[in-house]
Amino acid sequence: MDDLAAEVGRHRTRRQRLATELRRLRDLAGISGRDLAHRIGISQSKVSRIESGSVIPSLPEVTAWGDAVEAPPQAQELLADLTEAAFTEMHTWRAALQRQMHLQDDIREQEDQAQLLRVFQPAIVPGLLQTAEYARRVFSLFDPPYSEGDLPMVVAARLQRQLALYDESRRFEFIVTEAALRCRPGPVRLLLAQLDRVATLSTLENIMVGVIPQDAESAVCPPHGFTLYESDSSTEDSFVEVEVTHMRLIVRAAEDVATYRRQWSLLGEMALYGDAAREFLTRLGTDIRAMAR
Repeated sequence: MDDLAAEVGRHRTRRQRLATELRRLRDLAGISGRDLAHRIGISQSKVSRIESGSVIPSLPEVTAWGDAVEAPPQAQELLADLTEAAFTEMHTWRAALQRQMHLQDDIREQEDQAQLLRVFQPAIVPGLLQTAEYARRVFSLFDPPYSEGDLPMVVAARLQRQLALYDESRRFEFIVTEAALRCRPGPVRLLLAQLDRVATLSTLENIMVGVIPQDAESAVCPPHGFTLYESDSSTEDSFVEVEVTHMRLIVRAAEDVATYRRQWSLLGEMALYGDAAREFLTRLGTDIRAMAR
């Protein structure tokens, strides 16, 4: 088993351990699934899905479950630890890229499950908005590095992801800082073309682009970017992805997802939108041209 498969296996094991422990405690208490569902305020079908490991219960649901079966304190602590572990997936870039050339297809499948994608990026233009050349330059700086021969395929896969932007049944929202827009992984002409691309995409009906100027008063200071994957069918299906230098984190706990929604709302208060954002991008381009002379 390679490193990525091992990571996935560990996550499934944590989820299954939680499911098994909840079922064991219910059986020990002699409580039926129907009775337990009534006591903690969820459906009997959800109890079954939790015990099969197909659904991860929230921490409040797990706490209520433990109270309903009169679990001892030690068992309650174990349930809390298992729940927290089951809600967070960690995938290192190095392990993932040992198994496949790139992750763009996996990310596209993940994006296709969401009706609304909300992307905050403080350091670089988001991948879905990147021009082909900007993307190629970014991938060339990746660590662990891509081979020169692999770069065209990786860039093509990123551009394939961008086709979703033209699906009017889906919505995309981006909040990008001025610092990210000034990030220049190549010559000035590259960055100017990238700013034009962002401005053009912001005119599409299903795309919202917010720009946070450097001199905007801070309402919140997130230390990293994040992506909110929102589902119309169920808030339980919503999750957050956080990319850091050595790995990507998938966060599914309702309380943690709610934290990122609050951060998104505050970031939105700092941003410019619509014509104001496009005017800012024009001024930024003019400033960048002047500095390059």
